[in-house]
Parts: sequence; C-alpha cells; structure tokens
Amino acid sequence: MIEDLTSVGSSCIAEEPSEDPALLRRVLGVRLRRLRESAGISGDRAGRVIRASHSKISRLEAGRVSFRAKDIADLLTAYGVRDAGTRAEFLQLAERANAVGRWQAGPDLATARPDTYSALEDASALIRCYAPGLVPELLWTPSYAHTVFAIADREPAADIQRRVEALVRRQRLLTRADPPRAWFVVEEAALRRPLGGHEVWQGQLSHLAEMATHPNITVQVLPDHIGGPAISGTAFTMLRFAAPELSDIVHFPHPTGPQFLDKPVDLDRFNALWDRLCVCATSPQRTAEALDSLAITRPTRTEIR
Repeated sequence: MIEDLTSVGSSCIAEEPSEDPALLRRVLGVRLRRLRESAGISGDRAGRVIRASHSKISRLEAGRVSFRAKDIADLLTAYGVRDAGTRAEFLQLAERANAVGRWQAGPDLATARPDTYSALEDASALIRCYAPGLVPELLWTPSYAHTVFAIADREPAADIQRRVEALVRRQRLLTRADPPRAWFVVEEAALRRPLGGHEVWQGQLSHLAEMATHPNITVQVLPDHIGGPAISGTAFTMLRFAAPELSDIVHFPHPTGPQFLDKPVDLDRFNALWDRLCVCATSPQRTAEALDSLAITRPTRTEIR
C-alpha cells in the first residue's frame, strides 16, 4: 500500500514548479522516433541527414543528449514535416529541453507542464491507469469531464470548456490509426457515483462499455468489497514506450503539478501495485456484464449535479 505518494521523489519538488530538461529531452526524443518510423526512415539514414551516426540518432531518441536546432530542422524536413506550426513546436521544445533549470532533479524525474505529459502519453506504446474514486480521464465523456472539472476547481465556464476540449484531443490517441495499448482498472464505487445526474452517469457507463470493445483497450472493474484505495489511494498512470532503451515512466498528480518517476525501485513498486489491482479486479471478459448490471440499476444516492 502507498501511504503517501506525495513523499515519493519529494526532492524534485521546488517551491515553484519548473521543468526538468532531461524529461523534455525524452519527450522530444520519443516524438522524433515516432516521426522517423512513420516516415519509414532507418536510423542510419536519419544519422546521415544530420551528418552523424546511427548511434547519435539512438542517443537523441533516448533523450540522452542535447538537441541542435539545425539537426531538428533537418530531421523534420527528412521526415516530411512541412507545417510551420509543427516545426516551431518541435524547435521550441528543443530549446526548453536544452535549458538549464533553476534546480536539478538528479536521477529522478520532476514536475512538468501538462503538455509535457500529453506528449509522453501520445508517444507511448502501453498506458496503464488506475484512478480511485473516478473513471480514468482518458475514458471520460465530455459531459462527465465538465462535471468533474466544475466540482474540482470552480473555474469560469470558458476555462472549463477549454479543459474539456483539450481532454477530448488527448483521448483521440486511443482510436487513432496506430493506437497504443491501454489498460484501465476502474473502481465499482466510481461507476456507481452518478456525477452530473442520471443522464450523464448513464452516458458515461455506455461510453465505457463501448470503449472496452476496442481491441487495444482493456477495462477491469474492481469490486466494492476489495477496497481499491487500500491498495493505492492515489491515482497513477504507467507509460511504456516501444523503444527498449527507454524505461517506463510513472505519472501521478500532485498539488504542485504532475510528478514523474523512472527509478527502477519506483517502477518495481508501482508494477507490484498494478499486479495486485489486476488480480483483485474482475476479468476483462466480465466487464460488459458488470457495466450492464450497473446501467440498469438506478443509484439510491443523491445525484450530484
């Protein structure tokens, strides 16, 4: 059980959240690798584009070295990226990745901007997620998302709508042409909680059932009597990448900003937690049955609007 995840990797938390250049280099590296593979270009050929070797490309894509703007521009051209906005985004990310922050996180990853996490998520090959108390956000409907954001932060309506739209854009990775594998463990208690009212709740259950039919998506339901928060009281996501030289990353929320871990001892700890959750949850083959049962039972609790 994780008693207090806020203490994990606490040495990387500054008074004001900043960015870890090592994390940004990894983000840029995995995105460049994906572009190269989509373009059908080998590492040797990419190396020749920037007047370097295959090993240099491997180090760049693993985020182990800094990036030169000219190299990034030449690689983007070779990979067929012509859009000015996309090229500017990559070059800006390279500049951020090469910057020296106010603090260093040592061997640990650190706080990062939300778009940094989105880029890592988009480049991953496997996403594993557990979120006690709520449906994992990659599976939210817009109505459910709007309700959760409104309850959690009390932001102006326009800001909430922007957050919902950003989430919808993130969710597209699950149904794109080359989607990652995604595995979710959802608490039964979260599925019984009618956030937004009966119609929003029913819509969320229907959407979850539909998403669970996709071949790249696995959904398991953790029964109420198991007590998921006793295993982990904090939401977490584990990202795995196709490149074998890239280690997994664990992401979990923190009041000061999202936190990232990649030390072997932390990965072992979260892998053990994930295994316990999956063993305790019902099998994926019973998910449709569980959702159907919940959908026909109107909650007796007061609906939260």
